[in-house]
Amino acid sequence: MIIASGTTHPGRVRSINEDTFFCDAELGLFIVADGMGGHHAGEVASALAVEAIRSFLARSHGGQEVTWPYGIDRTLSFDANRVLTAIRLANRRVFKVGESHEDYSGMGTTVAVGLFVDNRFVFSAVGDSRIYTYTDGELVQLTADDTWVAMMAEKGNVDSSVLSSHPMRHVLTNVIGAREQIQCRVIERTLDKDITFLFASDGLHDLLDSAHLADALGSGEEPAVVAQRLVDQALERGGHDNITALVVQYRP
Repeated sequence: MIIASGTTHPGRVRSINEDTFFCDAELGLFIVADGMGGHHAGEVASALAVEAIRSFLARSHGGQEVTWPYGIDRTLSFDANRVLTAIRLANRRVFKVGESHEDYSGMGTTVAVGLFVDNRFVFSAVGDSRIYTYTDGELVQLTADDTWVAMMAEKGNVDSSVLSSHPMRHVLTNVIGAREQIQCRVIERTLDKDITFLFASDGLHDLLDSAHLADALGSGEEPAVVAQRLVDQALERGGHDNITALVVQYRP
C-alpha cells in the first residue's frame, strides 16, 4: 500500500515557483523537478520534464507496446529501462524546446524520479533534487547530487564536512535539457518493510538538516501533514528558494 502527498511553495524571495511535482499512488510514480533559466524558463523546463516522464511511464505501464527510441539496456530490468528511457525523453524534450525558443535558451531542470512496481522501487535523479528514505529510525539519502562539490568530494579534493556551506555547492554538473544527450544512473531496490520516502528540491534540503528531516518523517503522521510541516519549517528558516516536499509512505 502506498499513501502519498506533496506540497510546493515559491518561498519568501522568488515570485515564480519553478518547482514541479507529480504524485500518483495508483501508477506508483513520484517526481520532483526544480527548473532553472530566465523568462520563466525554469517553470517551463520542470513542467515539460515531468510531463514527458509521466507520459512515457503511463504508456509503458503494464508492458503495453511502446517505441523504445534509445533501445534497451539489457543489464537493467524492464522497469529500470522504463525510467531510463523516460528521463532521456524528458531531456530531449526540454533541450529541443530550449533550442527552438529564444526566451527559453539555456533552460534546464533537475529531476528526482521514483517508480514503485509491486515490492520494488526503481529510482534515478539528475541534478540536486533528492530522494531520502526513513526506516527503523534511520534517514538515508538514496540519490547522489550532480554538483561540483559532490564531484570534488568523491575525488577527495573537498572535505565532505563542508559540503553544505561550500560556495560552489549549487553549481550543477548535470541537468535535464542542458545537452542533447544525458547520462544518468537508475537503481532498483527490493522493499520488504515499512519505509517512508521523501522527494525534495534543494530549497528544502538546503535549509533543513538531517535531524529535522528525520524528526518529521518519523512522526508517524499522514504524508500531507509531514510534507506541509517540512515546507513550513523551510519557510521559517528563510525560504530563499522554491520549496517542494513529496512524502510517500510504503507499506508491504
